[in-house]
Amino acid sequence: MENPQVVFSWKAPLRPYKKRSGLILRFYLAVALLLSLIIFFFGDRILLIPIWAVLFLFYVLTISPPPEIENKITKFGLETAGMTLRWEALSHFYFTRRFGFYILTIISHGPYFYHAYLVVPNEEIKKNLLLILSEHLIFQEKPQRSLTDKMVDWFTKLIPDDEDKNASTPASHPASSSKPKPASL
Repeated sequence: MENPQVVFSWKAPLRPYKKRSGLILRFYLAVALLLSLIIFFFGDRILLIPIWAVLFLFYVLTISPPPEIENKITKFGLETAGMTLRWEALSHFYFTRRFGFYILTIISHGPYFYHAYLVVPNEEIKKNLLLILSEHLIFQEKPQRSLTDKMVDWFTKLIPDDEDKNASTPASHPASSSKPKPASL
């Protein structure tokens, strides 16, 4: 029996993921070793711990693919990864692209400005989401970029890209489970 409160749902990975080769892991290791040597010779050895912790984080996120979750838009808000976001708490949304996936970013009202990032696997689902979400939230075509967003973009440009372009296309994901219908709340 299908839940009558669910307006639209889709399955997608928890985070955007691109299978990387061993070259990227060697790049991470080389940068960590270089920074470790510089810090070691300056004598502040306690800073070696966060460098190697960040290297471990990059290693884990690079080799482990994310689980696939179900995202739902209901008459009351969004449900994703065991979390419910009500329409009253949400402010606006926008789309970005990373690793061949669209990323739906939903921002809540102040004072916290919570950001929820949902992976959208294909163009058809993106169009359906735009239709449904624009009835409840403000759509920003050109979002305001914070300093943190700009720094993340700059650092991702520094990381070398794999030469294998076949791995950059996302795997095919199932389409949505229901047709989009304008929800009347």
